[in-house]
Amino acid sequence: MIHWVVAFSRHGKLRLKKWFKTESQHDKQKLINEAITMILARKSGMCNVLEHRETKLVYRRYASLYFCCCIDFEDNELIVLEFIHRFVQILDDYFGNVCELDLVFGFQMAYTQRVPKSRKLTSVGIRVRIVILDELVIDGEMQESSVKSVIGHIKKMSKEEMADEFQ
Repeated sequence: MIHWVVAFSRHGKLRLKKWFKTESQHDKQKLINEAITMILARKSGMCNVLEHRETKLVYRRYASLYFCCCIDFEDNELIVLEFIHRFVQILDDYFGNVCELDLVFGFQMAYTQRVPKSRKLTSVGIRVRIVILDELVIDGEMQESSVKSVIGHIKKMSKEEMADEFQ
């Protein structure tokens, strides 16, 4: 089971988080801070799997972003590495070479109530980054492995949302 997924910069700034297991806010922050500290302290040639408490942290770096999943101790790390790669692949395909700024901008836009008219089309697409995770993982278990299928669902949802906004 995947307990949580985070993306953070090489400077330790959290850019994305999604929890699949219930924890208190204090525990969530503590776990994420510990994970970020442990991962950033590692050298580039080291293994991408860490034991942390009764779980494992599986991470992968893409440019200046780290993507990390916390999984059960008995789960397969290689499948989780493939999951991370597919998630980044889908983000790249949907946004066109996703970068840290896309996640920063997306975080701000996803929780903004008023969106300038010039940004409406962009905000529709950016809210999708969490929906992508929801397409891939349900209740901490990986559900969809087809990149084409996920991208098709996301694009269909975006078109429907844009149609609703312009009516």
